[in-house]
Amino acid sequence: MGRVPDFLTPPADVQDWAKGHGLEIVLIVTGTILLTRVIRHVGNRITSRIDDAAQETDALVRSEATKHRHAVAQVLTWLTMVLVYCLAAVLVVQRLGIPLTGLVAPATVAGVALGFGAQRIVQDLLSGFFIITERQYGFGDVIRISIVGVGTPAIGTVEDVTLRVTSIRSLDGEVIMTPNGQIAQVTNLSRGWARAVVDVPVPASVEVGRVSTILRQACQAAYEDPELQPLLLDVPSVMGVESIDVDQFHIRVVARTLPGRQFEVGRSLRSHIAEALLAEGVSAPSTVDTAAPTEVE
Repeated sequence: MGRVPDFLTPPADVQDWAKGHGLEIVLIVTGTILLTRVIRHVGNRITSRIDDAAQETDALVRSEATKHRHAVAQVLTWLTMVLVYCLAAVLVVQRLGIPLTGLVAPATVAGVALGFGAQRIVQDLLSGFFIITERQYGFGDVIRISIVGVGTPAIGTVEDVTLRVTSIRSLDGEVIMTPNGQIAQVTNLSRGWARAVVDVPVPASVEVGRVSTILRQACQAAYEDPELQPLLLDVPSVMGVESIDVDQFHIRVVARTLPGRQFEVGRSLRSHIAEALLAEGVSAPSTVDTAAPTEVE
């Protein structure tokens, strides 16, 4: 076997560094990758156990407690991974022989520059911190958010909450990712319980008392519906005449529902009301509108 040329043989000090600090750097990087994967796996297992445990509790309690725990678990997982990466970076810099004290001045200058250039990121992180600590919304909540600079609010189900962004899925299946610092107002449509509001237009020639009786019977039939009853907290109520027009008046029906299920309940309730009115010979207009969702208590 021939002799290896001298120019292909690394110097002795390089060999010593590779066997010492170089090997340590490789081990640190490898350990960091493995550790972050373990942290991510543990975070996923925690959220899965939260879901499994919540299925054994009441639906109303599950929808509140689970959502906040999801958000906290995701944020803690993200923060732990960031700390691991920062610690690994410090250890690698030390193994490269770069004095950390010499990085204080450049880090200060870089911090000031980032402070001016990354104000929006800092704002996003602070906003995300308060969103989670104040339990404004969490995983699985149905929310309506007003975004700075965007005229139309976004409505959807929260799929992910981190310190920087909130991801919601709209009714059309689109995923809307919004920086937390750009959220001007949040309306939580699934906090504790929700309300389905149906305004029923009735011809002015029909007696109000008769229509109210028909609507109460329709509400009782809706509550006894085996598919609809699990979504209702109590029997829907007939509130009375909401408005009067020239040729018709509107009677409001209100139903308390599980969080986020007010839209589904509203559709089913309209169906029961329409069938009841037709069975009694009351010809309602072709449109039965649901009032705009009100903020739940």
